[in-house]
Amino acid sequence: MREYLLTLCVTAAVTYLLTGPVRKFAIVAGAMPEIRARDVHREPTPRLGGIAMFFGLCAGLLVADHLTNLSEVFQNSNEPRALLSGAALIWLIGVLDDKFEIDALIKLGGQMIAAGVMVMQGLTILWLPIPFVGNVALTQWQGTLLTVALVVITINAVNFVDGLDGLASGMVCIAAAAFFLYAYRIWYSYGIEAAAPATLFSAILMGMCLGFLPHNMHPARIFMGDSGSMLIGLVLSAGAISITGQVDPDALQLFLHSEKAAVHSTVPVYIPLLLPLTIIAVPAADLVLAIVRRTWRGQSPFAADRGHLHHRLLEIGHSHSRAVLIMYFWSALIAFGALAYSVNSASMWIVLGIVFLSAIGLVLLLLPRFTPRAPRWAEHLVPPRYRRRRAAVDPVVVLAEEDRDPRPPVVTGVSGVNGATAIGPRSRLLDGRQAESSH
Repeated sequence: MREYLLTLCVTAAVTYLLTGPVRKFAIVAGAMPEIRARDVHREPTPRLGGIAMFFGLCAGLLVADHLTNLSEVFQNSNEPRALLSGAALIWLIGVLDDKFEIDALIKLGGQMIAAGVMVMQGLTILWLPIPFVGNVALTQWQGTLLTVALVVITINAVNFVDGLDGLASGMVCIAAAAFFLYAYRIWYSYGIEAAAPATLFSAILMGMCLGFLPHNMHPARIFMGDSGSMLIGLVLSAGAISITGQVDPDALQLFLHSEKAAVHSTVPVYIPLLLPLTIIAVPAADLVLAIVRRTWRGQSPFAADRGHLHHRLLEIGHSHSRAVLIMYFWSALIAFGALAYSVNSASMWIVLGIVFLSAIGLVLLLLPRFTPRAPRWAEHLVPPRYRRRRAAVDPVVVLAEEDRDPRPPVVTGVSGVNGATAIGPRSRLLDGRQAESSH
């Protein structure tokens, strides 16, 4: 655990220290696009934050290769090299897109090629544990297609949710923490060395996100861009593929009766790892809704709009920071709820806790719809917006209001409503008392 924490800290430190110089480089390079209609920020902000994140990834892998225990991961498996190769390719495509705005289909092709590069070096799904069926071995083509599909879906899910300051990096950090606990439990508790690469990938991914978050929180000084969002999406999917398709469920030896019973009993452990969409369920739901919405309108599924979940939270009335925290809350609830269920799926307290927290999340979502007022004895404990408004009654003001002419004043000239009152009837401009004095 100490070596994992050291790798995480080194990755976070390198990412954090390089983000400042990368920001200056992005400004000089002109990677500051104009504000688009779908953007939330109001000032042009440099991109290319993925450069610092990629070098943080390289630093984490380099440090892990020289540690006593983690060096065995590089000796026994080719997966770290496969990850680095795919990450370098997807990072280069993202950097070019941040600077020159590459077409969406070209980016999709690059994502598939990056996934294919990892498959060629051994990072692929070999078998799947399916409930009531058993351990199903996949052919080479089946494993390749499933691996590429999983990588592309995860990359685009993370890319689609990258719309608010600190949103994508924070949500992926939460998902990486859940993955780390999953993988570490399988590697340490059951002694399965095949889970070590996924544990390392998750620790490095947490370091990349934690190092970039201080620069990306609202108001953001730099955006990760596609070079960062596609990179962390690929690393997240690589960890899921590694622990799902490489670890044999029978190696857990939880049950010795039959293969079907063993696989069925370990479903809570493997289903969340089989489909990382259960961990990043919020961005995955955003991805599906965006594709359906754009296709229904006759648009391209890759066409940008302002219909994402974070945009809807802003339209409801949430502030920028509150919308990000709400998305964090739901991501953590789903990720760590699945983690708790995998540890003890028979506990009713876990289910009741998830239901209770879900109710709290719904209240937070609907908070702008109503403004609750605290009782008078507790008003000093709540923010001013939740206190009852007390109208101050001043007798001098009341007398002045009574003596005032009840008719509203008429504004003339161009400062009125489109100048309409300037050409109104003359009688409306004369006060009755002034008319009597003129006679």
